[in-house]
Amino acid sequence: MSGFDKSQHQAAAEARRLAALVVAVGVTCALHVGKLPVAIPVLRESLGLTLLQAGFLLSLVQLAGMTLGLMVGLMADRLGTRRVMLAGLVLLALGSALGALAPSVNSLLMSRVVEGMGFLMAVLPAPGLLRQRVAHPPTLARALGWWGAYMPLGTALALLLGAPLIQWLGWRWVWLTLAGVSLMAAAALWRWVPVAVSVGPPAGQAPARLWPRLVRTLSTPGPWLVAVAFFLYSGQWLAVVGFLPTIYSQAGYSGAAVGVLSALAAGINMAGNIGAGRLFARGVPPGQILSVAYGAMALGAWVAFSAHGSPVWQYVAVLVFSGVGGLIPGTLFGLAVVLAPSEDTVSTTVGWMQQLSALGQFLGPPLVAWLAMQVGGWHWTWLATGACSLLGMVAAWRLQLAWQGRVPVGAGSTR
Repeated sequence: MSGFDKSQHQAAAEARRLAALVVAVGVTCALHVGKLPVAIPVLRESLGLTLLQAGFLLSLVQLAGMTLGLMVGLMADRLGTRRVMLAGLVLLALGSALGALAPSVNSLLMSRVVEGMGFLMAVLPAPGLLRQRVAHPPTLARALGWWGAYMPLGTALALLLGAPLIQWLGWRWVWLTLAGVSLMAAAALWRWVPVAVSVGPPAGQAPARLWPRLVRTLSTPGPWLVAVAFFLYSGQWLAVVGFLPTIYSQAGYSGAAVGVLSALAAGINMAGNIGAGRLFARGVPPGQILSVAYGAMALGAWVAFSAHGSPVWQYVAVLVFSGVGGLIPGTLFGLAVVLAPSEDTVSTTVGWMQQLSALGQFLGPPLVAWLAMQVGGWHWTWLATGACSLLGMVAAWRLQLAWQGRVPVGAGSTR
């Protein structure tokens, strides 16, 4: 192997290690989202939590993303991805610790707001950090596909391990433990990601002003399209997966069975995310990937919540809903770095995508909970998710046109 080949091999290995670390940090953040679904039955007993409050508790972690995603993206582009991620992990740990000490539902709700801000700051800059370090387009596409899997992987681990841990330690100690996990993730990021990785202007050049970068981002169709597409995916996914433990508990399943079934439903979403990265790296048109995924989510939700369906086939439909639906975030993260108007607006574009994604996750669970309360069951849930999927197919077609306008014929899926 020549010196040049060896250097390329070392650079690729370093990029893979960086991607693995960033994904691992994302997984620790997702644990804070996934810890709640399995804790809802316990919280309803200990704090008197209502079903509607549970819906808001599931979605309130997204309040910061819903209101501040764009601003955090601008801040990451200006101040540096590493710095903002470190601050977010510390804030996430603080929010979880405050939640462990919460004496009431209102206090717990407020702690979720703090967690939400930390979560946003910790995960939003990650695609921009990967974009800077991973120069090879197919490798970047695969890395972004893996990054898209951080949420289902963390959620699945929390759903699988959360119930026995809560039974053993109590929910408050689980919250404290996860605060410690976030601090350890911050230490790993500080130790293994050098300062040079973070975004910053070239030496002697002043940072780009926030307002022109904001205008450049929001005046370009691409950031709007990826953001709307993520909105139409995220709300329905969290609504279905987030309430699975409650649905199965109400159906009489044991705590262990509820944990395993819910964890598998969340974890299988990883397969779609990772598969999207590989398909995108091979040049499969993103519009096709997204259309198939939205269609599978619509069909899966319809079968899963059919009033007279077989429990086995209903659960298989949930797996299809989550697994094939996972193609969507993996594809959209790849599209975000392509459709960002410039190199210094990648985190801003991801921030706008995160903002609308968070809005979907904020609205989805309460909407589905309200619908279930109105009709006396979960059998009309597919109506809300199906409407999102239908609109998602329209967004997929528009994204395909935008992607074709940015990528020359015969080129890969990233710039």
